[in-house]
Amino acid sequence: MVRALETLWGKSRERAGGKTNLLLAHLLDTAAVAELLWDGFLAGSTRAALDEVAGGPGRGRRLLAWLCGVHDCGKATPTHQRLWPEGAETVRRSGLTWVEAAALAGAKQQKRWRHDWAGGLMTREILSEAAWDAEQLDWVWPLVAGHHGAFPSLRDVQEPRSAKGQLRGRGAWRQVQQAVLDVFTREVGFEGLGEVEPVEVPSRALQLQLSGLVVMADWIASDERFFVGMDDLRLVSLETSRGRAVSAWKALGLQGGWGTLTVPGPEAFLDRFGYAPRPSQAMVVEAVRRMGGPGIVVVEAPMGEGKTEAAQAAAEVLAARFGADGVFVGMPTQATSDPMFTRTRRWVQAIEGHLASRVVLLHGKRAFNREWKALLEEAGEYADEAFCGVDEFGLGDDPYGVEPEVRGAQERQAPAEWFLGSKRGLLAPFVVGTVDQLLYAATRTRHVMLRMAGLAGKVVILDEVHACDVYMSQFLREALRWLGQAGVPVLVLSATLAPEQRRALVEAYLAGAASREELHVEVPVPPGYPSVTAAWLPASGEPQIHADATSSWREDLGVVVRVVSETVPGARCSREERKRLQGEADARVGDLLEGELVDGGTALVIRNSVARAQSLYEELRERFGEDEVRLLHARFTVARRADLTEESLRLLGPRTPRPRGGRLILVATQLAEQSFDVDADMLVTDLAPVDLLLQRVGRLHRHEDTWRPDGLRVPQVFVTGFEPREGREPTFAFASEMIYGRHLLLRTAAVLPGAGETWSVPGDVPELVKRVYGADAALLPDTWREAGEEACREQENRDRARAENARQFLLTAPGEHERRTLAGLHYGGSTAGSDENSLQAAVRDGDESVEVVLVVRDEDDAVFRTLAGRALGVNGEVAPDVLDEVLGSVVRLPPKFTQAASQLRPLPGWLGHPWLRRSCALVLDASGRARLGDFTVSYDDEFGLRHE
Repeated sequence: MVRALETLWGKSRERAGGKTNLLLAHLLDTAAVAELLWDGFLAGSTRAALDEVAGGPGRGRRLLAWLCGVHDCGKATPTHQRLWPEGAETVRRSGLTWVEAAALAGAKQQKRWRHDWAGGLMTREILSEAAWDAEQLDWVWPLVAGHHGAFPSLRDVQEPRSAKGQLRGRGAWRQVQQAVLDVFTREVGFEGLGEVEPVEVPSRALQLQLSGLVVMADWIASDERFFVGMDDLRLVSLETSRGRAVSAWKALGLQGGWGTLTVPGPEAFLDRFGYAPRPSQAMVVEAVRRMGGPGIVVVEAPMGEGKTEAAQAAAEVLAARFGADGVFVGMPTQATSDPMFTRTRRWVQAIEGHLASRVVLLHGKRAFNREWKALLEEAGEYADEAFCGVDEFGLGDDPYGVEPEVRGAQERQAPAEWFLGSKRGLLAPFVVGTVDQLLYAATRTRHVMLRMAGLAGKVVILDEVHACDVYMSQFLREALRWLGQAGVPVLVLSATLAPEQRRALVEAYLAGAASREELHVEVPVPPGYPSVTAAWLPASGEPQIHADATSSWREDLGVVVRVVSETVPGARCSREERKRLQGEADARVGDLLEGELVDGGTALVIRNSVARAQSLYEELRERFGEDEVRLLHARFTVARRADLTEESLRLLGPRTPRPRGGRLILVATQLAEQSFDVDADMLVTDLAPVDLLLQRVGRLHRHEDTWRPDGLRVPQVFVTGFEPREGREPTFAFASEMIYGRHLLLRTAAVLPGAGETWSVPGDVPELVKRVYGADAALLPDTWREAGEEACREQENRDRARAENARQFLLTAPGEHERRTLAGLHYGGSTAGSDENSLQAAVRDGDESVEVVLVVRDEDDAVFRTLAGRALGVNGEVAPDVLDEVLGSVVRLPPKFTQAASQLRPLPGWLGHPWLRRSCALVLDASGRARLGDFTVSYDDEFGLRHE
């Protein structure tokens, strides 16, 4: 046995700093890292839960170390030992042999049967022989079998018959495998395998979190910079591994969040934010103080009410009461995540000054956030290079995951450096990102356990949740189920929610907390607005739901709403006719703005499509000149869009001095709909569903001390993008109908005020949303009723189809939410790639769109250039001082161009570049045009990307 332990290898010399790393050394290294995770990373709530599973206070730490360390025990089999010729020969000489022909046959029959699956089977059998209860066996073995990112079923992990036992190992192999587990177990501090057995079965959510911690510990212990191979068994011990782990921990700068918090007193709000809480903010904080356990809190308040500060103050209370160690803030878009990153850093710094450096911004374009860039330093190493020994003999055709990840360059050096690597972002203690990051945790994708490990132990804040449509809501509710079962407090923020939306969110969370497939509860309608609804599941098992409301800190605004009719082209209109009608519609808006802004003022114009925004901008630019009109949409390059967003917020910001008589018009798309902190005098908007329309209205008259022309002192909204018709239902702009559907547009049109009527905002908001999202057919005029019924059927069919489509990506199969283990969680394999584009397409029900890097090359010039004209190498090579400019030239193409863009490739000079090797180049000519399949597109910094 000793000879076998002296030769069984865990990491090859090539992946362990030049020396073979014995298997037992790697198991102990991983266990030692797990101890540090317990001491300096895990939330108090997680430690308490693991103590309960292990049998009492102080017992969870050793169990965690054992669970993490045992992950690679399956390497004590021929299926692994045969892979490295040098190591295989040494093992054979020790007396452990196998029939290579049979092993090869088995590997061909089931390529996925490697050390992880072997380990799952092995631990199940050996722990069974140690007299473990079946219910404990059933949840532990999947942690071993799934540590490379996906959970197989028990049927999956059976050794292929054609291997004839030569992959698992026969004869002496079984004794050696028993010895590996026995020696490791005693070294960790247990007397034997029987003593390891837990006393409670953890929830599936805790199992998934544990699995993520196993992966995290494995990845850290596979860093050959700190865990150089140990090939002398006499030097292998837990104490030695502890020393190595401490060195790695310090060097990597791994830290938890705020640690143990005391429940903040009433004075804390003023200390954190510099002003006394408003009534609605005090109401939210008091609601979470009264909760009998972790739960879900739905905060509904108008724009400008201070929901963010209320949520942050409530999160601090929840963290202190229920042992959370950090926070995740999910925003609807990348653009809204950036300012929230700044606000979150300011907030945690007010709690403890050093915490601001631990906040991570998590979205695909964070490299263009100036504050994020300022925190980072250039780094020359590859972020994932140090961890490539995790699965050095991985398989490219893994049916349970995706292709092995390309090792990308480390983005930058930062205090939380390790968390910047692939798939690790949510593990940072404080994270601000798009809500997609949360939704990804509800998808059946490889390494989903890392996302759950990142969310568990935090307080989750989700802003603008009304922006989640029917499709995205499937993932949101799935995520809430897992968070509810994990006991993660969740704060959901919205201007307002339809009663059905509110009920669905609360039910999903409580169903998870109760580990039930379905749980129907009566969610009370809040008694006013702003409101808070708090729900939790106490130990008694009976859901508790409390709703409260108070008055807004601002008086209601009487908003005048008028319709600006627009002739909508029919389905058979020619392109020329459509263009003519669009020109007439743009001219009508131009006439309106000339009249309303005659004495100066600011106008926000929101169009429902980029093309409509570009068309109107062209009209207004001719009338008002370039100095008085701005354009903002999503088809500018990332650098240009960031600059335009910053400029728009500066010029139209609520505290920006306004020159008397000055005019400014911002033409934007839905980017200006959410968390867009501007204060406009008037609004022109395409018709949208009422909740989104009210979001747009919230950009008006946000501050009383802002100078406004006499004619614009009463907030005015002009609704366009549709054509009212006498005696029948209106028609809607094609883009609007494609995005939102006729059903909600018809019902919203029906609640628009008539002549002489106004909306009282925010007072009317809940009732307006309730009416539009309700089922009362009488809301529509009689002459619209037939069209309304047809639109309703269309919407129901569409919603049903989209919900069904989402289910193929959901983490849990329908009807399986009451299962007790993770076995077979990745049923049918992973359904979406783990790269950002694939995941985003999965959770947002979009055709997978493509990002391209725009470069320029004239026919007479052999040199590629940036958009600003700076030369690249002959093959597109990028000098360091030009890199930011090239990366800033990324633009996302509309989905209709995806097929044509599949022919695009990186420039030859990018193939070896860590950031550009997977980036496709769209080469423009000197006029800024390019052919893309059958399309011609153009780009300039004034209009952005256009389809000609």
